[in-house]
Amino acid sequence: MDVSTLGSLVENDAALRRRQRLQPVGGPGEKIFPPTYPGEGQNAPPRHVFEVRRVDGQDVWCALVDSVQSQANRLEESLLSVARSGAARIPHVAVDFRGSGLIGIAEITSLDAPHRIYDAILRDSALDGTPFMQSDVGQALAQARPDDATAILEVSPTALLFGAWHSTGTGGGLGAKFARCLISEISAVNVPVEDDRRSGGPQSAARRTGSRMDPLGVLRKVEVYKGEAGWDFEERAAGRGAKKVRPSEINHGNIAPSVQPLGITCDYLEHTFVLSFAALRRLRFGSETKNSAARTLLAALGLLALAEQDARGYALRSRCDLICDGRSPLELVHPDGSAERVDLDHDGALTLYQAAYRNAEAAGFTFREAVRLAPQPKLVQLVQRSQQLALAGEGGEVQE
Repeated sequence: MDVSTLGSLVENDAALRRRQRLQPVGGPGEKIFPPTYPGEGQNAPPRHVFEVRRVDGQDVWCALVDSVQSQANRLEESLLSVARSGAARIPHVAVDFRGSGLIGIAEITSLDAPHRIYDAILRDSALDGTPFMQSDVGQALAQARPDDATAILEVSPTALLFGAWHSTGTGGGLGAKFARCLISEISAVNVPVEDDRRSGGPQSAARRTGSRMDPLGVLRKVEVYKGEAGWDFEERAAGRGAKKVRPSEINHGNIAPSVQPLGITCDYLEHTFVLSFAALRRLRFGSETKNSAARTLLAALGLLALAEQDARGYALRSRCDLICDGRSPLELVHPDGSAERVDLDHDGALTLYQAAYRNAEAAGFTFREAVRLAPQPKLVQLVQRSQQLALAGEGGEVQE
């Protein structure tokens, strides 16, 4: 596929899609661990997300393994790796925390910030001494709309591909909104479940066990106090708010064996990928020539993200490492619903994006490969105070 062919597809067809089967790296039937979410009700145990889907004419229990939001983050991470390697020019914004004295934070970009180009991390940083959203670049981003998305394309095109919302913009949350043009998700198909009568919903038929034997042999009946000053045998020495606790609450002693309905097995997993040309056509850039070049660039960027994720593999989280079960091709979906195979490998996707980038430059776009910001002092101080609390064991939400 060349750039002119892709441009024609974007303007005339419905989408590119792929349904790639996956299996656990340990083989079919190996237990894997999807993400867990809080249960309903107070003190409810964590649980996976189950739903019934229609598969081959049957109602089948499925489990969410990697959500649309999580997949978007992984695809953006893949593109950031490409940009940092120099293999392709991918415009983005970066906040440089080096030299700020923060622990473990060097750089945050619009490719890994939660709200992309409109994230508070970027908003609370500065471009050449001016708060970012008050700078010329920031003002252009704030004024961007789907009927003229040029500013975002030139500064951080992934925000158009994966969606973005300037929720703190003008009009009380009526700021710029851009819907996703690319949807990617991984689910497990035909998962054994059991009825969970306590919460009124399904739970996994698999089980996760847990326990810990303390090498020091600390017994649970030993009484200690835990407060703001840490723990001690005397209530006063533990500091304000001290309460009598078991040794396990200060991370000593045995943890009794437990069994939880977590982890799943399945027939197979499926990675669904849809790049919507109809969604891309909702974006405009000032002229028909620019419209075509920009949409083609975004489509090529989406295909490069998919190819990079395939190359990096599917090690999603602990005990959730997946591999492809064969290789499924991309399909071009026509407006009438018919589909045909499209062949595109990793090298082809990279070459296609590079050509689309040059084509967009020729159409009149001026890209800013990496807009470098400096965190405002108040942002640095906010993170410093949070890190100090975390080191003191008083971190709040993250620990809870």
